[in-house]
Amino acid sequence: MKVIAVLALWVTLFYQGYSTAATSCKGRCDEKYNSQNKCHCNSKCAQYKNCCSDYTDLCDSDGGGGGSVITDAEIKALSETLYALDSNKASASELIIDPQALVPDSQTSSQSDLSSGLLFRYLDEQALFSRPTYAALLAVLDNYHRMTGQTEDFSPQQLAEQETFVKETMSNTDLGRELFAFLSTKGVYASEEEFIQDLKMMWFGLYSRNNKKMDSSGFEHIFAGEVKGGKVSGFHNWIQFYLLEKSGQLNYYSHSFNGPWTTYPDVMGMQFMWDGYFKQVGSAVIGCSPEFDFALYSLCYITRPGKQCRLSLGGHELIIQTYTWDNSVYGDGKKFIGSAFPATPRN
Repeated sequence: MKVIAVLALWVTLFYQGYSTAATSCKGRCDEKYNSQNKCHCNSKCAQYKNCCSDYTDLCDSDGGGGGSVITDAEIKALSETLYALDSNKASASELIIDPQALVPDSQTSSQSDLSSGLLFRYLDEQALFSRPTYAALLAVLDNYHRMTGQTEDFSPQQLAEQETFVKETMSNTDLGRELFAFLSTKGVYASEEEFIQDLKMMWFGLYSRNNKKMDSSGFEHIFAGEVKGGKVSGFHNWIQFYLLEKSGQLNYYSHSFNGPWTTYPDVMGMQFMWDGYFKQVGSAVIGCSPEFDFALYSLCYITRPGKQCRLSLGGHELIIQTYTWDNSVYGDGKKFIGSAFPATPRN
């Protein structure tokens, strides 16, 4: 009996130790993929967004994604290249904004309309919206129900619009091709087809934020904006802001941050009311092209999922905060985008 008791205790301790080890990268760096493990510690785990919480500390001090380590310096260098390649950004003659009231952090929740005029005073729609990437974005933005808890059900045409947006921004621009080339050399993607397909699932794949309905996606949350719990959730795209403000559905109140950039793209943190729902700090890159927005968020999510991503635009640092969606996965355990936005000092 004593032998059996000792054996049972040994088995219990062994499996307890295994269970603990399966959630840590201690002694597991560069191991082969095992679907039974709760989290992973190989070179692909950052790409699949399923690394153990201590992977960066124990296995990859630079926090890179894909087959090779991707350093902060490389990300900053690439973001400067993308910044220089953004030929479709708005010029000072095509876009005029009026930031008006600047409020301290302590007043961002006051819900006071301190700005009598529009944020977007002028936009040359004819010049910008006729360009392929802008037109592709406009076609996708109106495909969503803003309230979480309402199932999103896309028609074949709307699904085609999603694919067109990804291909126009990533395959048909120098900026998008530069992003793919970088990620390809780092072993994140073996082909452009794999890159495009992953972006489609990562951004447009549906998951549930409310009531178990397939009601949300990374794209809807970040670009179109949502309403959850009586408040605006996500909403980090300047073109969507412009469209809703122009139609009278959005009332700009104030801003709590305006970046150091004197030309577009700029970065602002705005307070506004969207048809009765308030956003305390809605940060966005202002005046950039759709492909620039999409590329920056994609770069940061792929290389720094769930972390702060440090970029450099025209010599000024910009931090993008990303979040993974941990309640459901796509493909072979990959995680959808939960959110991504410019992390202003007051965010």
